[in-house]
Amino acid sequence: MNEPLVLAGLVTSPLELISFVLAVITVVLNIRQKHWAWLFSIASSATYAVVFFDARLYGDMGLQFVFIIASIWGWTMWLRGAGNGPLVVKRLNPGTRAWVLVAWFAGFVVLSTFLDHFTDTDVPHADGFLTAGSLMGQLLLARKKLENWHIWIAVDILYVGLYVYKGLMLTAVLYGVFVLLAIAGLRAWAAHVEQRA
Repeated sequence: MNEPLVLAGLVTSPLELISFVLAVITVVLNIRQKHWAWLFSIASSATYAVVFFDARLYGDMGLQFVFIIASIWGWTMWLRGAGNGPLVVKRLNPGTRAWVLVAWFAGFVVLSTFLDHFTDTDVPHADGFLTAGSLMGQLLLARKKLENWHIWIAVDILYVGLYVYKGLMLTAVLYGVFVLLAIAGLRAWAAHVEQRA
């Protein structure tokens, strides 16, 4: 299912195309705060794990398995809510924002060191940095924190370049679409926070 396929001038594979469609559906449903997004996230992550393995993007491949676990947790969070009420969109306080950045940096150091020493990837630092950032974005998304969209915008812009470099052109296009969707998500969720304020 990974034979080359030319689509709109881009060389891709059927599996990358399926992953692309599932991922777009995931983000659109996330913007709309629909819990079904998590099911599509699980499916997209599973198929993208294979795509990234073939491209030797092992950090991204491993991240897909973490995304599957985080998606199960996120689905549970969105269905059960927080405490006595539904989970609602909130902003992080400044102290928590600082901890998110520290965790991102620590994750980058650990992941890039691991990838550099124990895999044959040719992009350990880029892969480690973006994998760590994606983990932070996913955790904040599961908790409905507005700042998840800031992280996704930054990470997705950088992923476009990485995927072009790795020859995953359809995935690079996908992440370009993700940048636009993340901006839309930020605006939609920010308006929701302001309505409740």
